[in-house]
Formats: sequence, structure tokens, C-alpha cells
Amino acid sequence: MATEEGWHTVEDGTKLYTKTWKTEGPAKARLVFVHGFSDHCNTYNSFFPTLASKGIEVYTFDQRGWGRSAQKKSERGHTGPTTRVLDDISSFLRTVIPCPIPLFLMGHSMGGGEVLCYIAQGPADIRKHIRGYLLESPFVDFSPASKPSPITVFFGRLAGKLLPHRQMVNKLDVKLVSRDPAVQKQFDEDELCHDTGTLEGLAGLLDRTGDLASGRIKIGDDAGEGGVTRIWIGHGNKDGITNPLASRALAERIEAKDKEYKSYEGYYHRLHDEPSPEKEVFMDDVANWILARSVESVQVDGAKSKL
Repeated sequence: MATEEGWHTVEDGTKLYTKTWKTEGPAKARLVFVHGFSDHCNTYNSFFPTLASKGIEVYTFDQRGWGRSAQKKSERGHTGPTTRVLDDISSFLRTVIPCPIPLFLMGHSMGGGEVLCYIAQGPADIRKHIRGYLLESPFVDFSPASKPSPITVFFGRLAGKLLPHRQMVNKLDVKLVSRDPAVQKQFDEDELCHDTGTLEGLAGLLDRTGDLASGRIKIGDDAGEGGVTRIWIGHGNKDGITNPLASRALAERIEAKDKEYKSYEGYYHRLHDEPSPEKEVFMDDVANWILARSVESVQVDGAKSKL
């Protein structure tokens, strides 16, 4: 299994750090992955190598304002508004399409909320290439353990409009991230997991969660390849950061025929970073869902084809 690092320049000249996990033999599928808040693409430990070992090549990038893409402290958390976030995802996706093998898009936590928005609002000329979507602990709403008060949310949105570039530290409780002490230590000591957002970025996050949780963002059954939405959502029922009940409610509202919501008993926020053997169960579920849909017949331009 080989990895490749690089940089992708988006339309406004911003450079985003990228990393790819390649398969040893011919790949069966390609996964583009979007990371979460105070996170970056090199924190996923055995997850991406495991997928690559099963024939799924993984393409990732550090989002604007995060990880190695924030090359100065003054750039930390400068994600821009939701339109900018979705445009960055589109720009990266355009580097991997047209794709010779089935293409999937996945997001974790904040990245999961962004992918849900992308399913509903992303450009149709890109979404038509995506065989399926996967969400890990998506940020549809705050967990009750982490939920800010309505007053905090109101003033956060207001401040985001008045002082958009003001940085603000929102420290994640590492004990809610995973039950594995080594993972907790990793996040606590990783300088690239800087917990720093801007008021504009945080306001955008609040708006996305509000729209997702309320049902204002609607996901139909025609958002992917062949005019079909295929979607899988996994969430731990002990997640103290994002709300599994809100994820389940959203899954029930999605109109797609090929959809699955899986609850993981006792799991915390990073399903792929829970203690063994629990994390392996999650990784196998993700890989099996992708591979099962990498050989199915799909409707393309009015005709059936099997890839």
C-alpha cells in the first residue's frame, strides 16, 4: 500500500494539502473523504490503509483552514461560508472525475454535515459521477452533551456576520472523541488539531446543522450516478459530540430507496478509532457497503450498464 502527498490549488489560488492511499493491485472503487472540525486527513490511523487493503483507494484533502492547508496560524479556521466549503469539495472532486472505477464520497462529523449538504446542493454535473455517499457520525445536530444554548447560537450567528474573520477557540473534549486513551492522547497532542474556527465558519456550521436538523435541506432520490441516491449513515449511540437521534431522523426523511442507517452500540464519535475489535467492525461495514455497490448494474443515460 502506497501513499502520495500533494497540493491542489482551488479557483481563488488557495492551496489545499492532499493525500492518497493507493491499493497494491487494481482498485475496485475510489473514495473521496472529507474530514471534520479540528481534524485533518492524517489523523485517520488504520482506517484508510484498511480500505486500501480491501481494494478501495482513498483520496483526501485538508480542508481550507485546517491541517496542513492552514500554513500560518492566522489562516486557522478560515473556511469561508458554506458556499466556499462546498466549492472546495467540488474543486477537489473535479480532480478525480471522470473516474474509471465507481466513485464514492464520505464525510465524518462536520465533514459529514458538509457531504449531506453537497448531496442536496452540489453541482449536478459532479454528483452524476458519484455512485454512493457515506456519513460517519455526521454533524446534523449537537449531542445534548455538547449543545450550546439558543442564546449562544443566536449571538454566534450574529457575530459571524459582524466579525467574520475573528478567530475563536472551541476546544473539543477528547474524552468524547473515542474510548481509546491512545486516540485521546493523539488529538490532545496534535498541533494541527487546533480547535480554532472563525466566527464566519462557525456561523456556517451552525446554519448547516440548523437546516439539516429541521429538514429544510431535503435529500431526494436522484442525487447520484444513474439518477439514483445511494446513502449509508453510521453513528455511535454513545456519541457525545454529534447527535445520533438527529442522524436517524434525517435518514428517515431521505427519499432514497437505497439507504441504510446503522447504530453502533456503545461507540463514541470516531467509529474508526474505537478500541479493537469494534473499529474493525465499522471499517468492514464501510468497505462491504462500497464494494457491494461497485459491481451493481446502474442506469446511465437511459441504458443499463454493469461496472
